[in-house]
Amino acid sequence: MADTGDLAAEREAVIREAALAASRRRRNATGDSAYFCRSCGERIPDGRREAVPGTNVCGFCARQLSGTK
Repeated sequence: MADTGDLAAEREAVIREAALAASRRRRNATGDSAYFCRSCGERIPDGRREAVPGTNVCGFCARQLSGTK
């Protein structure tokens, strides 16, 4: 039977793997970026469009959607 430490380690490994997979998807994103944010409708700055290929949200909305400040 697994103890609390084993369960915590398993959960941490699952969370870490999900975060790494999300990071890989973002890094490997391709395609044309949108000109206007799908969330707020504001124009997406060219710098963001170039830095994040395939983006369809502005930086502000991306932070809001991810829950970071």
